[in-house]
Amino acid sequence: MRLFALLAALALVVAACAQSPSSAPSAATTASSASVNPARIERVRTALPSGYEVAPLSARPAPVAFWGLGPDWTADPPRCGALADPAPGAATPRGWSASGAGGIVYAVVAESAAAFDPSMIDDCGQWTVSAGHTGGTVAFVAAPAIDGAATVGLSASTTTVVEGGTETHTRADTFTAYLGDFVAFVTVVGDPGSPNPQLGQEFASDLLVKTVTALRG
Repeated sequence: MRLFALLAALALVVAACAQSPSSAPSAATTASSASVNPARIERVRTALPSGYEVAPLSARPAPVAFWGLGPDWTADPPRCGALADPAPGAATPRGWSASGAGGIVYAVVAESAAAFDPSMIDDCGQWTVSAGHTGGTVAFVAAPAIDGAATVGLSASTTTVVEGGTETHTRADTFTAYLGDFVAFVTVVGDPGSPNPQLGQEFASDLLVKTVTALRG
């Protein structure tokens, strides 16, 4: 009986490990944008914690901008930069930003036919971004599975050196869904030095799922 119980316990551990999320992007065989309505992104505000103040998007709605890098940023390797700006030049992005004790939240949807290139899984496991006095590293994190969409999760840690050598550190999590003719992404920017609990990756990942659900109606 003891041997049987031990084998059963080991089987449960193996099963649990097999079901643990991978840090690789989640791919989809098809991506449909037929029912995407960008205006519905306003509905996702209800998922914010209480006390958050909502504001219009900045003039440059791209994850890399939310990470704190200026317009002349570069990526190394260069092709990985497409992950930091998945809808470049989008004419009519929709979305909002919100700030509160747990960090700053951005939710964006833009019309774009951009698609995730699976070869980036090998090339962009960890890469760097830089612009002026700001630089950082970016790595894949587990992305939520969404029907009919390829999803990507990124964790970015950046450092800005200001006058006098003072350093400002920022941690941001971005989750992106490629929806055919649209791209939706959520970024949560935290303050590592804040005494308040930060929203973190799980909140950002869940918010992307809620955003896609709202966009699809």
